[in-house]
Amino acid sequence: QVQLVESGGGLVQAGGSLRLSCAASGSISSISAMGWYRQAPGKQRELVATITSRGGTNYADSVKGRFTISRDNAKNTVYLQMNSLKPEDTAVYYCNADRIYYYTDSTLRGAFDSWGQGTQVTVSS
Repeated sequence: QVQLVESGGGLVQAGGSLRLSCAASGSISSISAMGWYRQAPGKQRELVATITSRGGTNYADSVKGRFTISRDNAKNTVYLQMNSLKPEDTAVYYCNADRIYYYTDSTLRGAFDSWGQGTQVTVSS
């Protein structure tokens, strides 16, 4: 059994910064690509940024140059540093892991397309 737990959301003024964290819990062996997505009220969930297990990154055009995704494989954690925040960045931010390999009862198992519970980011103008 594995879980993704996000933290770091909150209320910030436009131009401010926040850092989101997402930690995978459980007897983790390895995690493949991880990413951040967001969903604003009345809109579909959209990609923010992804990072491969080796550190390759990809960003939505709307956040390039402002957001930075990183990960600490030893801590099974992915981060999203958000700078120069805009009101349009307001959304619930979700962490995603493509594949998580973990142990239960000494058996290696896989969890695919895992999501966290989401953390609210609100940017005031």
